Amino acid sequence: MHHPRIEHVALWARDLESLCAFYARTFGAAIGPLYENPKKGFMSRFLQFASGARLEVMQTSTLQPAEHAPGAQRMGLTHLAIALGSDTAVDALTASLAEAGATVLDGPRRTGDGYYESVVLDPEGNRLELTT
Repeated sequence: MHHPRIEHVALWARDLESLCAFYARTFGAAIGPLYENPKKGFMSRFLQFASGARLEVMQTSTLQPAEHAPGAQRMGLTHLAIALGSDTAVDALTASLAEAGATVLDGPRRTGDGYYESVVLDPEGNRLELTT
């Protein structure tokens, strides 16, 4: 029997290459080849993380994806949680991103349900939960 798994999560981006570079630099994601469909005004790249997880970053010149304020709590997909392996790694990456100008919304802290996490924004305002 096949066990369902999440194949990938997709994000619309204003700047495809810049957002891909952020995830590669920050989390070591490998950037896949550019896919383009000029007729539909669509471009995308897949990012592959060492764990096997994949993130598709997409850009459009023909659609008008709904804009949200950076870090907005919204219905539907609201954050990506990225496990870093230790409290120390969460502290270090949160500090490094803050020094580089990223917005830190919360933490690092231990939550009521036992997670150690911080919440930061990627360059396009998506919420990233950095956890152990």
